[in-house]
Amino acid sequence: MNNSVYTMEIAGLKRDLPLCKVNDNLYIAAFIMFGDVEITVAAAKELLKLAPEHDIIITAESKGIPLAYEMARQSGSNNYIVARKGAKVYMKNIHTTYVNSITTMHQQSLCLGEDDQLAIKGKRVLIVDDVISTGESLAALEKLVTEIGGNIVGKMSVLAEGDAAERDDIICLAPLPLFDKNGNVING
Repeated sequence: MNNSVYTMEIAGLKRDLPLCKVNDNLYIAAFIMFGDVEITVAAAKELLKLAPEHDIIITAESKGIPLAYEMARQSGSNNYIVARKGAKVYMKNIHTTYVNSITTMHQQSLCLGEDDQLAIKGKRVLIVDDVISTGESLAALEKLVTEIGGNIVGKMSVLAEGDAAERDDIICLAPLPLFDKNGNVING
């Protein structure tokens, strides 16, 4: 590979994203918010400017957690929900749905316990994530929220990767292209 990073501006900040192999012909630029407080705070601020009115924020475990936390904090709601990847002992009356993700390469479950279900039921729910790529995680969150009676008012991400950048039902700060084995942009 000729290029090992993709440099882009996100919420007014420049970041070098490492290119990671998905298969012999496809590479993605890895956007990792973990440990980057500056980008998390800036992205949350910019997304909140675009966000519809909502009562609660939900994200899937785990990479969207810092963003959901910071958006809840900045908006003053101080409440967000994380759909867990598996049932936890403290969760009661668990509702589960399933997802296939490009970054984990296997099927995962998304679970909400009764307390989180009650917090969502009948509420205006904003779904947030760091990156939307195939849309599988997003679809699973939509299914989960809908099945428990939440009203989805918006779907947001910092970046939309590949074909997801063309979707008109997602609000994102920037598109994220896909790359060939030589590090050349193949879309976007």
